[in-house]
Amino acid sequence: MPENDTSELGQAIQEVSEKASLLVREEIALAKAELTQKITGLAKGAAVGAAAGIFVLAGLIYFLHFLALLIWQILNSGGTSFWLGYLIVAGALFLLGGIAGFLAARFFRKGSPPTPKMAIEEAQLIKATLTAPHPASPTAVERTEARS
Repeated sequence: MPENDTSELGQAIQEVSEKASLLVREEIALAKAELTQKITGLAKGAAVGAAAGIFVLAGLIYFLHFLALLIWQILNSGGTSFWLGYLIVAGALFLLGGIAGFLAARFFRKGSPPTPKMAIEEAQLIKATLTAPHPASPTAVERTEARS
């Protein structure tokens, strides 16, 4: 084998190695960017949701107090057992809390952790491209026959 062929082969191998290294670095950068974007969106949503929850909770406290007193007034016209209205409201809240907890557990089980889907798909395409035999490239047998 002439020295020129060896140096060309060495250069080709070095170039393929550099390109593969660059490709891996770019895939990692894509995965990081994708996860950062998703996590940032989740954090913003959680912050705004927490603020909304605080305001709704404050309003709910006043509404439930009103509702309990209204139930007491309807059930006991002039009586002093106002605790009955609070008991009915508390029971309804416990029931709604149980239903919400059950639904939340189902949603969490269905949800998937944030994964870099685009980066994974790209890596799978690259792997398929690198492992698939190229129709124009000669096989080892054909190369051996061509040398003879």
